[in-house]
Amino acid sequence: MTHVRNAAMVLVALLLVVAGVWASWGSAQHVLLSKGREHGTLAVTGCTDERCSGSYTPDDPASARRTLTIERSVAAGPGSRIPVVVKPGTDEGVRAGWGGGLHAWLPLGGALLLSAPLVAGGLRMRRTAWSVAGAGAAVVLAAFFTL
Repeated sequence: MTHVRNAAMVLVALLLVVAGVWASWGSAQHVLLSKGREHGTLAVTGCTDERCSGSYTPDDPASARRTLTIERSVAAGPGSRIPVVVKPGTDEGVRAGWGGGLHAWLPLGGALLLSAPLVAGGLRMRRTAWSVAGAGAAVVLAAFFTL
């Protein structure tokens, strides 16, 4: 019976971490694999509860200026100038640089924090759980301080 319980806890913890990676990868891939993608600066002019928009100035002078949207974060508000990478084929940007990369990995940091109690309580691996929680907290705090 102990093996079944341990297997269930491992599966749930892995499911949480995989879901965090899956949720993060949608934005993180554009930041991490940005070579060959369009880069520029977004001057935020307005925000809703979920998105901010503004005029986009590309780094490449041959590219056209246009209006772009970006996911809202606490650091983005009207008047902000944000370095962005444009998602191919869309008018949506992702924050570039360290702040953007860490912001994209926030779901993974949250998943690590959520899986730590499972590792500690369910698997009785306290040191490993502290490491998992520390990694999750490091991602969340680093994103907070870089934005």
